[in-house]
Amino acid sequence: MLSISNFSKHYAGNPKPSAENISFEVNDGEIFGFIGPNGAGKSTTIKCITGILEFDEGTICVDGVDIRQYPLAAKKLIGYVSDDHMMYEGLRGAEYINFICDVFEVPVALREERLERYLEIFSLKNDINNQISTYSHGMKQKLNIIGALIHEPRLWILDEPMTGLDPRSAYNLKQLMREHAQKGNSVFFSSHVLEVVEKLCDRIGIIEDGHLITTCTLAELKDKNADKSLEELFLKLTENAPMSRDAEADQ
Repeated sequence: MLSISNFSKHYAGNPKPSAENISFEVNDGEIFGFIGPNGAGKSTTIKCITGILEFDEGTICVDGVDIRQYPLAAKKLIGYVSDDHMMYEGLRGAEYINFICDVFEVPVALREERLERYLEIFSLKNDINNQISTYSHGMKQKLNIIGALIHEPRLWILDEPMTGLDPRSAYNLKQLMREHAQKGNSVFFSSHVLEVVEKLCDRIGIIEDGHLITTCTLAELKDKNADKSLEELFLKLTENAPMSRDAEADQ
């Protein structure tokens, strides 16, 4: 579903790459957890996958479609829940969802049916016709999630999606993620809440200092460390990760 090969990204003015020579795949029907410390390169990688940022080297393909060669076709396969709520706040909630549906060419009958269900799941029925600028942080996050799922993307990408959600909505989101993967689609999920990643994901990738340390199932990760939680293993792996060239130079 997602294939990344020798991907690198540098920002102008920064000699150190934000992501360097990263390669991994996300399988059909899989929930893939992408974790790492702050500044490790998670958001940069996600923004390159979604086509928000250009990248310097390598290839990124979504369901076989190269994001560089066919950006529009690749983006139509993606639903993206960002961590910063970039929305048109002058619109009403329903107008925003209809706009998203127009962009992704969702038939009217289907959009109404799906929206009705998601409004029920996230308790937004009474607010969907209000202006987005009046929404709380959590309400904006719910609308963001609905907008990213309404066209049933092949690859659903979520960057810190639990932020601001009440416990019931967070639980329902996890159920929707499982449901989406069970249909043969894929979920790419970045979070600092490692307990959620541990319970939800089929496989994980760990990134540190712009480098991919490992991709594996949780069973493989715990094979020789059965008594440790994902949190403990994550801390151990990132602690022992090879230093960047900049860190070596400092020493």
